[in-house]
Amino acid sequence: MRIGFIGAGNMASALAGAIAAAESDVAFTAYDVSAEQLERFGSALTHFSPASDNRTVLSTSDLTFLAVKPQVFDRVLPEIADTDALVVSIAAGIRISRLEAALPAARIVRVMPNTPGLVGEMAAGYSSGSRAAAQDLELVGRLLSAAGIAIELPEELLDAVTGVSGSGPAFVARLIEAFTRAGVAEGLSHDVAYRLVLATFSGTARLLDAKGLSPEELVTMVSSPGGTTVAGRRVLESSGVERAIRRSVGAAVERSRELGS
Repeated sequence: MRIGFIGAGNMASALAGAIAAAESDVAFTAYDVSAEQLERFGSALTHFSPASDNRTVLSTSDLTFLAVKPQVFDRVLPEIADTDALVVSIAAGIRISRLEAALPAARIVRVMPNTPGLVGEMAAGYSSGSRAAAQDLELVGRLLSAAGIAIELPEELLDAVTGVSGSGPAFVARLIEAFTRAGVAEGLSHDVAYRLVLATFSGTARLLDAKGLSPEELVTMVSSPGGTTVAGRRVLESSGVERAIRRSVGAAVERSRELGS
């Protein structure tokens, strides 16, 4: 199997690396306007050959990831308008309808990935265009799962995916920052506080997943009557934190809808 990338930035490199590790018989080609970026992309892959332009990527690949910034789509799409290939777009806010209008013979799949894909922990949603076949979706789902989890959804739910997991790493990073500062305020060094907070966030997620616990079950497990957690929860749960998070996600979802309109 030969997989192409139009655009060879960080997310493209992460996907290619994950796919290479999971698939035994795959070769890669890519094109990027930045020769330096293209060289960096290829340096991490055993079976890679650079392409001279975007059309060559498509003509020599079984599947091509469209991994350029949304603002350059107006330049890239006319260059590849006659393709009938399987094209997987990972650009935020670019609707399937726009892609199918610009690429009238292509089989389109749209993906909303997120940045933890850079370390193999991606949480992605993906949706099928009208011309993609069942085997196309099976292939895309398998390849995306090499970089984390990928869930097929109707396209109208990809804005919600954008708010929860696309923008989510920034929101979680703010929480990690706040917990770290709280630790420092209580006398810990920044390094110690940061390491403890990172391990706590990561370990909590792994515990919930590995043990099949609900968040409420874990809250109960940690909350000894009259103990420290109950004292802290009393402040946290009366602070409106859930409302703030819901508003943050909602604002990201609304912006995603605006970008796609």
